[in-house]
Amino acid sequence: MNKKAQLHLGAFMRPVSIHTGAWRYPGAYPDANFNFAHLREFTRTLERGCFDAFFMADHLAVLNMPVEALQRSHTVTSFDPLTLLPALATATERIGLIATASTTFEAPYHVARKFASLDWISEGRAGWNIVTTSNPDAALNFGMDDHMEHGERYRRAREFYDVVTGLWDSWADDAFVRDVDSGRYFDPDKLHVLAHKGEFLSVRGPLNIARPVQGWPVIVQAGASEAGRQLAAETAEVIFGAAPNLQAAREFYADIKSRMRQVGRPPDRLKILPACFVVVGDTVADARRRRLHLDSLVHYDSGLASLSIMLGTDASRFDPDAPLPEIPESNQSRTSRAMIVAAAREENLTVRQLAQRVGGYPGLSMVGTAKTIADEMEEWLETQGSDGFNVMFPYLPEGLNDFVDRVVPELQRRGIFRTRYVGRTLREHLGLPRPPNRFFEKA
Repeated sequence: MNKKAQLHLGAFMRPVSIHTGAWRYPGAYPDANFNFAHLREFTRTLERGCFDAFFMADHLAVLNMPVEALQRSHTVTSFDPLTLLPALATATERIGLIATASTTFEAPYHVARKFASLDWISEGRAGWNIVTTSNPDAALNFGMDDHMEHGERYRRAREFYDVVTGLWDSWADDAFVRDVDSGRYFDPDKLHVLAHKGEFLSVRGPLNIARPVQGWPVIVQAGASEAGRQLAAETAEVIFGAAPNLQAAREFYADIKSRMRQVGRPPDRLKILPACFVVVGDTVADARRRRLHLDSLVHYDSGLASLSIMLGTDASRFDPDAPLPEIPESNQSRTSRAMIVAAAREENLTVRQLAQRVGGYPGLSMVGTAKTIADEMEEWLETQGSDGFNVMFPYLPEGLNDFVDRVVPELQRRGIFRTRYVGRTLREHLGLPRPPNRFFEKA
């Protein structure tokens, strides 16, 4: 009998909930996004649930949104990922720790050194989420008047990846002999000086830390554009996807795996994990009530602005307590508009409820019982919609506890999710090989 495919689960934890109303939900910790004791508790709960990884996004500026909306956001402050994750590494034993670092505003030597350090501190549980920051407000924080053009950002990112991974390979795994009798600490023949000079970067090397425990921390990427897909196919080992439904997810999955074959990479060397907002209830109706209550905590003015953008029309002229009227064609994304209109019709949402939904979180959601959620996740896995999910929790700690205590056991009962960690490193959790050192080993 063929072994069942295994689901991989990451937890998207910055912010601790993506939903704008999460901090206002009854029983939620309003300061959860900036309280280390709470974050430590959450990470230990995820580890109890055998999650592959804690995933921490990052912003290099206060979010560029109108202050009327910004004042209602619990994401306005956050810890620096590479300060927080080493602390969480000492409070956990197995769960992977993935952090975002920008190729636009960071220096590759800093990124290589910090992630190598995290990998050693965590004993092989680090992952680097490569992002090409496009926020113009972030540019202003780094002495630039505007951000880089899209294509230029991705060319820099590709070169940045080559430099960082080259720096991780500065030392052979057996370079440090530490021979006390002879007084010889390392073997000079096992040291490589990178001496990189490229279009954007000039970095001599070598890195002043030993090769990471995993060889390289796991490489994560989230871009969905043409350039982003190609970068992922060439370099990524995990994709943080954003498919709105199963059909779109299957098309994305097939495209990425095809691109990998074209560049000579085995398709199983990359796991596709779309973001998924999960609300668990005692019944499907109970879960939907929870979602509606959560959405109701989004201020209408804040949600209305987001709704107008997604529909491509001014929603302020609609009756807030009536169903969504027919929406005229526009230049706005047809996919986004269709997704929003379909949700309004299917769930019989008023304009107010729809605005609150969009203002909270409009993307892929699974709202139901442990069984119905497991049914959906299993279908995505079995039909090559994804290799798992980056789960987003609606409110904390309750939403997290509901998933770990109810959904995880149902997935385990079906034989599609681990009941215990087998390996110790993030690569082992994900079934990814340790990369050879390009300067000292043959692939």
